[in-house]
Amino acid sequence: MGHLVEPHGGRLVNLLVDAEEQARLKAESVDFPSIDLNQRQLCDLELLATGAFSPLTGYMDRATCQRVLTESRLPDGLVWPLPVCLDVSAATARELAPGTRVALRDLEGFMLAVLTVTEVWQPDKRAEARLVFGTDDMTHPGVAALLTEHGDWYVAGAVAGLQLPIHYDYKLLRLTPAETRAYFQKLGWRRVLAFDTTKPLHNAHKEITLVAAREHNAHIFLQPIVGLTHPGDIDHYARVRCYDAIVGTYPPGSVLLGLIPLARRRAGPREALWHALIRKNYGCSHFMVAADHADPHAVSDQPRHYPRGAALAHIRQFQEEIGVQPVPLRPMVFLPARAQYVPVDEISEDDHPLEALAAGELRRRLTHGLDIPAWFSPPAVVEVLRRAYPPRSRQGFTVFMTGLSGSGKSTIARVLLTRFMELGERPVTLLDGDVVRKNLSSELGFSRRDRNLNITRIGFVASEITKNGGIALCAPIAPYRESRRENRRLISQYGGYIEVHVATPLAVCEGRDRKGLYAKARAGIVRGLTGIDDPYELPESPEVRIDTSENTPDEAAEEVLLYLRREGYIR
Repeated sequence: MGHLVEPHGGRLVNLLVDAEEQARLKAESVDFPSIDLNQRQLCDLELLATGAFSPLTGYMDRATCQRVLTESRLPDGLVWPLPVCLDVSAATARELAPGTRVALRDLEGFMLAVLTVTEVWQPDKRAEARLVFGTDDMTHPGVAALLTEHGDWYVAGAVAGLQLPIHYDYKLLRLTPAETRAYFQKLGWRRVLAFDTTKPLHNAHKEITLVAAREHNAHIFLQPIVGLTHPGDIDHYARVRCYDAIVGTYPPGSVLLGLIPLARRRAGPREALWHALIRKNYGCSHFMVAADHADPHAVSDQPRHYPRGAALAHIRQFQEEIGVQPVPLRPMVFLPARAQYVPVDEISEDDHPLEALAAGELRRRLTHGLDIPAWFSPPAVVEVLRRAYPPRSRQGFTVFMTGLSGSGKSTIARVLLTRFMELGERPVTLLDGDVVRKNLSSELGFSRRDRNLNITRIGFVASEITKNGGIALCAPIAPYRESRRENRRLISQYGGYIEVHVATPLAVCEGRDRKGLYAKARAGIVRGLTGIDDPYELPESPEVRIDTSENTPDEAAEEVLLYLRREGYIR
């Protein structure tokens, strides 16, 4: 490998078997039990198979996992900070035993690998959370995912890869560790600075990487993460278009762009060290580390979970041993007088820097079609972002009305439907609760689970309408906060989400009782009617709250329209 940094452990692992072995395993797999991998697990499998997780050859057993958790080392003493385990349900675990061969399949059922089981075990996930994340408090999203989303049992064993997960997008950018190493070798790159990101890059980021590369006499490997990232992240298609645009502004021959399908854990210092080792396997000698690297709140307004600088300090403890040099990310500001970016720690009291646009301010300007200065971001990047974040007047949105039966939701929705049809700016669809029940959820009952599932189905349809620039008007009872919160999360990533609480009092709704439901419930003929013998959980912070005992349907609809005009969704 010449002077290129060696893979972790000295050898780049490749778990993909040859064509003859593939054919044999496929023929024998008829009798294998199967595990269908989720998106997070598919990311891990791909990086295992390509050697990005070298020296791992499969999923960790209990003893290996325990040493990783307590010492950040593999059984042979090699540094490794995070568990790589295959989690399964208790039902799946009962079907497996040491020696069992298992087909690992993608979401469509294609067999990607064969796992030969060596151990099936139940971890103490709270203890794991405390060691990995430094807490078992579920306000930490990594902890919440581990405790509520991951399976309760782990399966250990060696992996034989038949094929990598299938990606139809950006094939030339999905470079394996072997491919990046060959590229670096061919061009004579020996010192390579890795920079990972889940966000679009702007001029400050470009200058940060260029200054760091010059200081360390290195080339730049820009490796955005396109596996599981943070909720609310821009979709990876738009991000990759942004990366393509900004790479074109770098000096020729200074940078390589490649994508990595990594499932982030948000584990702070431990994850930063893990990222450094992974980039070492790709052939990188240097790794750029932010002050809040892998912090779960790094992209939010909440206080950081880990101390600033903790990630950098943690990698430095192992720097000599792992052979990767961490490079601190030095924030930059733009000085109009010099017409250039300068590190924050180099400006004087006489300088008058322009602060970079914060993420919220950038999004606001995009949403309202306002100016974004060229000193902040290249015009080509801004153009991509404007397509990804059109002004609200061109976005799709959902008006989600919730309230008791008889509160007036459906009537308001029908008034709004006519108003939007008159405007003619977007296609509009009405998803009335009763109509959806008959056509989309006819097999569901009225248990809490079935009611939540019904609302989730409405949310999915509304999200597709919103994503494609339309207006969805939803008018179910939606009595439970959990499904309403999930719909807000799902729909708001594609456009506007306006929750309207039709807060008409129960007595007024019962007095109307056009369907006779309240009378039947009072007589004991109907069970589980919301507001009588099943709870209605009040919305916590709806965008609009209306009481139709005090407003006509037209007046109530105007309240919603006024909000939409004020927020820029309609003109």
